[in-house]
Amino acid sequence: MNVPLTLPSFLDRAVSLYGDKRAVYYEGRVFTYHQLNERVNQLSRGLEDLGVVKGERAAYLAPNTVEMLEGFYGTFQIGGIMVPLNIRLKPEDYVFILNHSESKVLFVDQDLYSLIEPIKNKLETVQHIIVHDKKADTEEIDYEKWLASYSPAPFNRAALDENDVCSLLYTSGTTGNPKGVMLTHRNNYLHALSAMHHLRVSDQDTYLHVLPMFHVNGWGAPFYYTANGATQICLKKATPEAIFQTIVEHNVSVLHMAPTVLNALLQYYEKHKPVIEQDVRVVIAGSAPPPAFVERVEKKMGWEFIQVYGMTESTPLSLVSTIRSELADLPKEQQLGLKAKAGFPMIGSDVRVVNENGEEVAPDGKEIGEVVTRSHGVMKGYWKNEEATMEAIRNGWLHTGDMGTVDEYGYIDIVDRKKDIIISGGENISSIEVEGVLYEHPAVLEAAVIAVPHEKWGETPHAYIVLKEGEKRTEEELIAFSREKLAHFKAITSVTFVDELPKTASGKIQKVHLRNEYWKSSGRSGRLVN
Repeated sequence: MNVPLTLPSFLDRAVSLYGDKRAVYYEGRVFTYHQLNERVNQLSRGLEDLGVVKGERAAYLAPNTVEMLEGFYGTFQIGGIMVPLNIRLKPEDYVFILNHSESKVLFVDQDLYSLIEPIKNKLETVQHIIVHDKKADTEEIDYEKWLASYSPAPFNRAALDENDVCSLLYTSGTTGNPKGVMLTHRNNYLHALSAMHHLRVSDQDTYLHVLPMFHVNGWGAPFYYTANGATQICLKKATPEAIFQTIVEHNVSVLHMAPTVLNALLQYYEKHKPVIEQDVRVVIAGSAPPPAFVERVEKKMGWEFIQVYGMTESTPLSLVSTIRSELADLPKEQQLGLKAKAGFPMIGSDVRVVNENGEEVAPDGKEIGEVVTRSHGVMKGYWKNEEATMEAIRNGWLHTGDMGTVDEYGYIDIVDRKKDIIISGGENISSIEVEGVLYEHPAVLEAAVIAVPHEKWGETPHAYIVLKEGEKRTEEELIAFSREKLAHFKAITSVTFVDELPKTASGKIQKVHLRNEYWKSSGRSGRLVN
């Protein structure tokens, strides 16, 4: 008889093998895996008592907390579907997502309740609102009191099939409404097996939740770190100071984050020089940083840098950029270049770069095509949006919308999103390549490059720059710097200095806002790109 690949079995394994081990630290509270499991059982009974049945949705609006972590398993045990919500949205966005997903119960952290309070009367399907860490005197249910009213004894689970949808993750909407990505138990289970291998997850790890759990379940972290009995640290507010303090205090060995967050950590480290004695590996997804950045992380902080690539629709990881054994003798500079790429396919993922005719591009690191993948992680589809599903998954391949190249070693390099490619005088320019050069300037903290109109060339690169504290530089200086480092047609032609760049909750720079802001401020119509 086949054992179904369902996610509650990951917590079962942790309880069986690591039951008395300290599993979760959160704001002074500590839980063993036995205790975490008891809270999960209480949560499942509570949901059952509220009338939530298999296939119904429970939404979560919370930062990285123990309540968020236990929410996955508590929801899954009853056969429910978890809907993690991005904490950086506006109240009206929650109206759409909660109504579109037809969520029956909403769990919300006290610190975020102000985002829900003004829109409660617009929620069509939410029957109960339950508040984590409740302090205010409101009519909503107090989570801890509610949880304590149920038995922690083993819970009689719903009959689960590995192809059941277990999570519904809404991708960021820009000019249109967000789309709900349906991921199954099988998607998440097999992704976890592949990811835990490539990231070398073990029971000796202490994992710090920096990447939000609502962001593709924090890249599956609640699953594969739990399955391996690793210790998990939930950090509600991930400031550089708090992150380093936690790394030292809890002997943290692994973190996942966006490049912008790692950049902030690097700046903090160079200024404060915290002493970290243990080995640390940091897993990065998002725009690949330049090799010089990877070198700073590995040489100055002494951390192992691991670049990965994926998207919500593929559960998410498909590529990893570690150095394979047969390439270990390559010059260090060349190895850094490989580490800065998106990488090669992880086990279980078939990833290719294809031209407009669907043919694979030459492995020369030059020919650009679209990244497509088919794997155990490809989503079941978009919730209540068959048209968008058919557009994204064609002939069995998920079309990512990312443009890339393949080098002679099979490492894929993401050169841009389709919409971010700059076409100047008929030449394709990668905004990521230009940003990489700008990051080499000693005064630049963050950089984002977009296309802006040009009478002669059609489009040219324009840079939004955040300078390091105390630095003052001119537009002319940065333009000259880029012209020294790049072919002149790739160099920036103008600069806007800003105090900060717009980012998603996971720290990814939102170029769509920069493009739309530029066109709006220029007084010209059109070209609002999503």
